[in-house]
Amino acid sequence: MMLELCFLSALLFCVHGAKLPEPEVKIEVMYKPFLCHRKTKYGDILLVHYEGFLESNGTLFHSSRQHGDKNPVWFTLGIREVIKGWDKGLQNMCAGEKRKLTIPPSLAYGKEGKGKIPPESTLIFEIEVMEIRNGPRSHESFQEMDLNDDWKLSRSEVCNNDICRLCTEIETNFIVFLIHERMLSCSKLNLQNVSVSGERVSAERV
Repeated sequence: MMLELCFLSALLFCVHGAKLPEPEVKIEVMYKPFLCHRKTKYGDILLVHYEGFLESNGTLFHSSRQHGDKNPVWFTLGIREVIKGWDKGLQNMCAGEKRKLTIPPSLAYGKEGKGKIPPESTLIFEIEVMEIRNGPRSHESFQEMDLNDDWKLSRSEVCNNDICRLCTEIETNFIVFLIHERMLSCSKLNLQNVSVSGERVSAERV
């Protein structure tokens, strides 16, 4: 009897202490082109058309083809510009491919819901990738810069990667450019005689 109680206590401890696995996105390929020159990956910029439905009753809550300006949507994959279910479910897709994603609440809008989407709603999206472009930064680079893992880049995190110093130099040179343009009042500028903090700025650096 004592052994059984110990076993149950250990089991309860494991259940409460263990981290439950994150729910998965159900992926169904609706269409895939025969030729595929590249596949989507984190950091890519995607252009997509989509329709979103509530799984509970099939209600269409949004369609990029029917609402507003009827234009497809641009976003960067993998940096949480969209819900986590999209970031997970739209990897390794070809341009022209269409998928149906069934996304649990924890990877969508969770307990809060949003607009026409009630709290704790499982969502179904039919998404077609129209175009894939290289992103301005890779997902790996973003993770390296995001030191506190909050999916935002603070000024200190950006400066830690020497980008602030570059931006400051560009801003300074641009200000010098504007001042010099005003002083000369002509269309052709020569910046070789303008200095910042005692340093001569050449036209090649602007």
